[in-house]
Amino acid sequence: MGLPALEFSDCCLDSPHFRETLKSHEAELDKTNKFIKELIKDGKSLVSALKNLSSAKRKFADSLNEFKFQCIGDAETDDEMCIARSLQEFATVLRNLEDERIRMIENASEVLITPLEKFRKEQIGAAKEAKKKYDKETEKYCGILEKHLNLSSKKKESQLQEADSQVDLVRQHFYEVSLEYVFKVQEVQERKMFEFVEPLLAFLQGLFTFYHHGYELAKDFNDFKTQLTISIQNTRNRFEGTRSEVESLMKKMKENPLEHKTISPYTMEGYLYVQEKRHFGTSWVKHYCTYQRDSKQITMIPFDQKSGGKGGEDESVTLKSCTRRKTDSIEKRFCFDVEAVDRPGVITMQALSEEDRRLWMEAMDGREPVYNSNKDSQSEGTAQLDSIGFSIIRKCIHAVETRGINEQGLYRIVGVNSRVQKLLSILMDPKTASETETDICAEWEIKTITSALKTYLRMLPGPLMMYQFQRSFIKAAKLENQESRVSEIHSLVHRLPEKNRQMLQLLMNHLANVANNHKQNLMTVANLGVVFGPTLLRPQEETVAAIMDIKFQNIVIEILIENHEKIFNTVPDAPLTNAQLHLSRKKSSDSKPPSCSERPLTLFHTMQSPEKQEPRNSLIDSSLESVISSNANSILNSSSSLQPNMNSSDPDLDVLKPTRPNSLSPRKPASCFANACLLIVNQERPPESKPNFTPLAILAHVFGAIQPYAHLIHVQRLIPHQARRSSS
Repeated sequence: MGLPALEFSDCCLDSPHFRETLKSHEAELDKTNKFIKELIKDGKSLVSALKNLSSAKRKFADSLNEFKFQCIGDAETDDEMCIARSLQEFATVLRNLEDERIRMIENASEVLITPLEKFRKEQIGAAKEAKKKYDKETEKYCGILEKHLNLSSKKKESQLQEADSQVDLVRQHFYEVSLEYVFKVQEVQERKMFEFVEPLLAFLQGLFTFYHHGYELAKDFNDFKTQLTISIQNTRNRFEGTRSEVESLMKKMKENPLEHKTISPYTMEGYLYVQEKRHFGTSWVKHYCTYQRDSKQITMIPFDQKSGGKGGEDESVTLKSCTRRKTDSIEKRFCFDVEAVDRPGVITMQALSEEDRRLWMEAMDGREPVYNSNKDSQSEGTAQLDSIGFSIIRKCIHAVETRGINEQGLYRIVGVNSRVQKLLSILMDPKTASETETDICAEWEIKTITSALKTYLRMLPGPLMMYQFQRSFIKAAKLENQESRVSEIHSLVHRLPEKNRQMLQLLMNHLANVANNHKQNLMTVANLGVVFGPTLLRPQEETVAAIMDIKFQNIVIEILIENHEKIFNTVPDAPLTNAQLHLSRKKSSDSKPPSCSERPLTLFHTMQSPEKQEPRNSLIDSSLESVISSNANSILNSSSSLQPNMNSSDPDLDVLKPTRPNSLSPRKPASCFANACLLIVNQERPPESKPNFTPLAILAHVFGAIQPYAHLIHVQRLIPHQARRSSS
């Protein structure tokens, strides 16, 4: 039930019911006053707590912003850069949120505390003052009334009238005060409905604005959160693969440390104790020593592993001789003496073990230590990029694409090793290799087929993308710009040997097809990169640093899959010259170099001095010179106008000089060759009625015809020399 209304007419009666009603209103005002007082106190505590919370969150954000991730390796993947940037992004979001909180806190005092205090002081305080006045007037009126009623009726009429008049004035004033008090009480009761609640609403509105700002920040942060989630998952997947690789390397190192010794620029390095003479005797000081065989330089760095600090200055000496120290000549074991060219006396050193001393002795005697590069665990020489190899890969790809393209975990789930080896032995059998490309029976599980494909690629003598290009591909993946990465990898792919590139194209087309069905098989481009990166681009040296670069190997594979059509079907923007391409492919190929008849014939335009041109090859027949000299001059003169930029400084004109066999008959092949050239030139010489048939075309025909005789003649020297001889 609500409070009963205070009627102004009751002020005149001043009945007990009116007084009870008035007391109930007064009690409600006291209750409201206490509540507002507590609310103001709690509001101030809330504002203080919000300030402390904001300060703590800002400090937390500052800590996040100051920390910088340091990844292993000399570059970071896009995922790692996203994760490294995440702390700064978190800090920015928190700071932005706290800025809005500070605005809310500053407004809280204005919109909540101040209005409540004002209402309590001005309205409830005024009601209290009116009550005091009302109580005072009540007491005064009641006192005068009682005194007036006690007057004797025997007093003079004039005195009685004066007394009546005075009582009427007091009564009238009491009624006025009573009316004003009732009006104020009811006014305060009505005002509190809006003047008390309105500040609370304004405070809540500020609170809602703060939370809405947080919601908007969360929406803006959602894209980065999604990207970060993907990056974290990719990094976790790479970590799992990298961890197994590092753990495997650690186990190998535990079993045989020397087998997996890192290739070092030094012939030998490690800790040695060096005997030093002191005032009180001799002492053995631990040094980290390096020895370079070519320069015979020994560098000694005093270093204490326990304290982690250097114990003095570095010293370098040039080795003169090294002699094993006999055990009976010194109390210490594993010692040897070193004599230096630039230091008098003998330096006595103590190795850590007998084996360690043997290695130091061998190194200083000029014998290299045994360094083991990373050898493929699979048997080498059994898998090749030949017709059988291409047949095996095509059969596996066909089986996967026709029967298992939608299998979940395709290429990630491995098959049973015994069945994989059995399938490979069948596929590598020359009898079955000549069969059709689609003859892998349905009895073989898809996971067995995919494992066989990966195993065959690992069994190749070297990775499909070549050891010598491994670092170049990794560098390309570390470029900041995605377009630059694609362009550099595009160029590198076209430097691979032809068969490697064909096999890689076959595989990437297939993996792109697998990735297109990732909604069913769950194998995205990133997942395929994790699976095939270490297989196609494994490093030659097995080290922790190489394992840390696996993530960039994966990125290379991702780029190849996503851009396979551009990379394999178009020429790079800055194509390599034929000579450079030939150089790179010849250097990178593990197969036997091509025969002389397979080598390209190219003009060598570098002008040489006449003195160096005079000693000509004795195998060049004079008849050949007479035939070519008259035509070469006109050919070269006409071609010079078409190719003005062909000079010795142009790198695109560098070629390989074909290697000439030593066992050649001296005259007869050259004579036959000369007659053949003469016949070709006479037959292909253009008549006057065909002006479009240029001398360059004649030259092309000549070179096409003499291709099988490339091993008989040094064309690079012959043509320019004959051209100069004719022109002179």
